Amino acid sequence: MKPVETGIPIFEGKDIELFLLKLQSRRTRIPAAVQDAVARILSDVREKGDSALFDYTLRFDGADIRRAGLRVPAAEIKKAAKAAPGAFLELLKKAASNIRRFHEKDKPSSWLSWEEDGVVLGRRTTPLDRVGLYVPGGRAVYPSSLLMAAVPAQVAGVKEIAVVSPPDTKGRIHPSILCAAHVLGLDEIYRVGGAQAVGALAFGTVSVKPVDKIAGPGNVYVAEAKRRVFGEVDIDMVAGPSEVVLLADASADPSFAAADLLAQAEHDPNASSVCVTHSRAMAVRLRKAVVEQARSLGRRTVLNASLRDWGAVLVTKNMAESLALVNRLAPEHLGLHVEDAWSVLSGVRHAGAVFLGAFSPETVGDYWAGPNHILPTNRTARFSSPLGTADFMKHSSVICYTRQALKKNAADIIAFAKTEGLDGHAEAVRCRTKK
Repeated sequence: MKPVETGIPIFEGKDIELFLLKLQSRRTRIPAAVQDAVARILSDVREKGDSALFDYTLRFDGADIRRAGLRVPAAEIKKAAKAAPGAFLELLKKAASNIRRFHEKDKPSSWLSWEEDGVVLGRRTTPLDRVGLYVPGGRAVYPSSLLMAAVPAQVAGVKEIAVVSPPDTKGRIHPSILCAAHVLGLDEIYRVGGAQAVGALAFGTVSVKPVDKIAGPGNVYVAEAKRRVFGEVDIDMVAGPSEVVLLADASADPSFAAADLLAQAEHDPNASSVCVTHSRAMAVRLRKAVVEQARSLGRRTVLNASLRDWGAVLVTKNMAESLALVNRLAPEHLGLHVEDAWSVLSGVRHAGAVFLGAFSPETVGDYWAGPNHILPTNRTARFSSPLGTADFMKHSSVICYTRQALKKNAADIIAFAKTEGLDGHAEAVRCRTKK
């Protein structure tokens, strides 16, 4: 399979299927070497605690933090906020406010229902006690990810929020992350990252109290560590490399579409930027716009690798075929660059976040609009959803039967229990109906 030209390739017909097979390889199992390494790291953290965290932080991050300790002092957080430009702090506050307003609307509530014979049924919704949030600090630093993970946890009512993030070689957490923590009122921050940070949150150490759930994006080692500790604690998701799919028709502005593809590609060499269109003329204009706009952007090495390996413009026969292909891709981000985005939206079955129209770039969702940017990747939008307030809450069923109600239904309940051969279950009902 060869692209028509250099830059972002254009594929049609059978070449689309070949590209999809290639894209599927991006979603294959985590390499055995990574699995083995993560297993060793988690085992060491469970057995050696803080000592393992110190050793791995020195080994992987080049930082000796034994003297400074794992937890960032409150004074260091305040110092970072004080040194930051006021305009940046205001940006964080405004973004947090937008995120909070959206997630407050998304908060589930308890409910009760009064049935016949005095029966009361319902659901009691309560927040988790303690959660751990992972904030990346590798190729790029994402204070926005801390906002997106922490705000819904706060809205849910979580009392304890612990933050982990990899330090630089001097053992410092990036100031922008500390500023975001300060704006949110978070003061439990640990200078540790990678699989070892996930292990610390899951198992606990002398310095790090274990949590009930771990949320937040990370690299392949973090993803594998989260997968392995699931069951001992809850996790939000096992996220893969980021991705965007654009659905475009002949009315789309190729410069806008190109900008969206490049914005995604600059994340990571493994990020995927795809446009699906039934207009070949649009595809050609888009490819040209991508090449032209890329010249003025930084991170060229990342951009080139991402577009070369995982980028494409897929040309279909018609809108129906385009929409079917989009649903098959089930993307993390979906941009609708079409004449009537609202009518097309009804045909979208699988997507983490949908951006409607020319003036709704993914960047708005990444930082500002309010809906969460921690989204299902690797086609998991087929069955999972963006991170939200409900992810930091749990439900208990509420069941209250009166004597009259139990007596009325006793024969059926006893018969069901006997069908399953559980005499004790049957007797637990029968003994109450005798009195």
